[in-house]
Amino acid sequence: MRESTPRKAAHVIVVGNEKGGSGKSTISMHIIVHLLNLGQRVASIDLDCRQRSLTSYVNNRRRWAARQGIRLQVPEHFSPSRADGDSVRLNEEREFTEFADAISKCERSVDFIVVDTPGNDSYLMRLAHSMADTLVTPINDSFVDFDVLADVDPESHEVQGVSHFARMVREARRKRRIVDEVLIDWIVVRNRIATLDSRNNQRVATTLSELSAQLGFRVGEGICERVVFREFFPRGMTALDPIEEETLGSRPSLAHLAARREIRRLIDQLRLPVDERGKRRAEARRMWIESCREPLELGDVLSR
Repeated sequence: MRESTPRKAAHVIVVGNEKGGSGKSTISMHIIVHLLNLGQRVASIDLDCRQRSLTSYVNNRRRWAARQGIRLQVPEHFSPSRADGDSVRLNEEREFTEFADAISKCERSVDFIVVDTPGNDSYLMRLAHSMADTLVTPINDSFVDFDVLADVDPESHEVQGVSHFARMVREARRKRRIVDEVLIDWIVVRNRIATLDSRNNQRVATTLSELSAQLGFRVGEGICERVVFREFFPRGMTALDPIEEETLGSRPSLAHLAARREIRRLIDQLRLPVDERGKRRAEARRMWIESCREPLELGDVLSR
């Protein structure tokens, strides 16, 4: 009997930098839901062993769906535990083993793996970045957070030198190119954009464009500072879910529509390799759900 062709390894999307509070978990969850909505098979891994924000997000989504009696798609989720032994080496070995086990369990059975990393330098964080096919680095749209990438002149805002994190990513990309000839697609996302501070926005955009030419990343626009993104988290909802009172738990507003537009714009910029099989699965699922919503006509019942 002829053996079936083995599935190729999943496309790995890593969302990370070395600062907390930049919206990594929010962006990770929206990427996950976007891919699930397209019929893709998705696994997620939360490497922030202390905070576990993505894990809480996924769990909140499950609980809210059960409470409201609604169907919400969730990924196959993994959350390696934090090692707290006295030996750094043994801690790293244990955490690596759990991470490697999570990857091995899903890399041939899903289309995408989304990895949310902690906001600090760690062994697992560096390892995850080196495994990325797509690397998304969100930074808050200010020079306070810009130093995760580079130092800038206080007056001219010209780049004076790259930071430790940027050097780490550059080295990971170099080694990855040597090992398997893959160039990690790195996108730096301007996140939590202040809609009223156009002068600062322009300065950050200009300096980021200068740095992108030096480091070889693409620049993307993320999400504005909107309350709705904070409101989504306790229910595990996203801007890509149905904007209805039943699903949101509150009346929809124009802010929800604006949030959806921003997320769709961001995801378009990522240029993820979504395959046609997933799109067909999504269309089949959509048609099935629509058919379930339509009540059977009496004539249809009697004719059978």
